[in-house]
Amino acid sequence: MTMQGRVNSKAEQVYDAVKEAILSGELEPGQAIDKLALCEKLGVSRFPVSAAISRLAFERLVRVEPQHGSFVAPISADDVRQYLFVRRALEGEVAAEAAVRLDDPARADLAANLAEAEEAAREEDRASFYIFDIGFHALLTQHLGLSRSEDILDGVRQQLERPRRLLMNPPGRMQQTLGEHRAIFAAIEARDPEAARAAMTDHIAAVSRTFEALARAKPELFAP
Repeated sequence: MTMQGRVNSKAEQVYDAVKEAILSGELEPGQAIDKLALCEKLGVSRFPVSAAISRLAFERLVRVEPQHGSFVAPISADDVRQYLFVRRALEGEVAAEAAVRLDDPARADLAANLAEAEEAAREEDRASFYIFDIGFHALLTQHLGLSRSEDILDGVRQQLERPRRLLMNPPGRMQQTLGEHRAIFAAIEARDPEAARAAMTDHIAAVSRTFEALARAKPELFAP
């Protein structure tokens, strides 16, 4: 590997590590990013750290303040509300369509997802549960062949990843989410599009309520 390749590889390593720390909530909004500590922890020079921080700043996950330092960017509460609005409208229709069109293999995939999510919730494995949470919703658009809707929702999910991970933290929220997914699945199994739409809408509404409660409890994490 060339010298430039090694530098790029190290920058990618730093980028992945810091991004995951931000998305997981290990680094909270407003928290200062200690570049020297990162150099020591990851065994790299300042250059790949600076390159990674610049990339994260471009993605609006980090705020760079000249002469002051780099800080984890706050979460835009208004953005979260708008993205949840999009999810509620679009995913409600996806669930209704799933109740009409999903075949038996697709329903089996949803059932398997719920079983794995239940195990993750029982073990308090938030990282795995988050993956199954995302997977449950993704399976609906994938099995329906709604590729354009999937593209839109993938973009929305990426923007909501940080707040959604935070929303897994309140006690009981994983079990609550699991129950909401089960209600959606039950309506799909019953081939009842109206019930499926209502169950999905109720699920996104519960996410919104949890978000608003978090925003009130920890306003320092959010920007208007």
